[in-house]
Amino acid sequence: MASISDNTARAYNDLVEINETGAKGYQEAAEGIKNPQLKSQLSQFSQQRAKFASELKQQASQFGINSEDTTTVQGLATDAAAAVHRGWINIKSVITGQDDNAILGECETGDKVALEAYEQALKAEGLPAEAKSVIQKQHGEILAAKNQITSMKR
Repeated sequence: MASISDNTARAYNDLVEINETGAKGYQEAAEGIKNPQLKSQLSQFSQQRAKFASELKQQASQFGINSEDTTTVQGLATDAAAAVHRGWINIKSVITGQDDNAILGECETGDKVALEAYEQALKAEGLPAEAKSVIQKQHGEILAAKNQITSMKR
């Protein structure tokens, strides 16, 4: 097996953290949404992000990366992870107003920042082809979710 670079390990850890945060954020958003169809869709996105985190943890483990080491985030990836976290934290304040469009806007922002983190991860030095494939697939699904969120806003 090829040696995994620190950048690749950080990319995995960042993406796991971003997806775990996104899963929680989408669940909170679903709880705050009035529209039953939107509530269901946001719950599905929450489950999707939890699945992504699980897939990344499993693959990281195959490469000998301990994805539980959440303190390895550095550089631009730190900024991205922090921004995603702040974005999903902001959703709590929006939910208290019970405005579906505002909640969707926060979801859209969270996905935008997650996409940037995925794009950064794809640039990681020494990223194995199979890792790149999984990350590209997840990036595409997050992009589709973001586009769907955008279209759901009134």
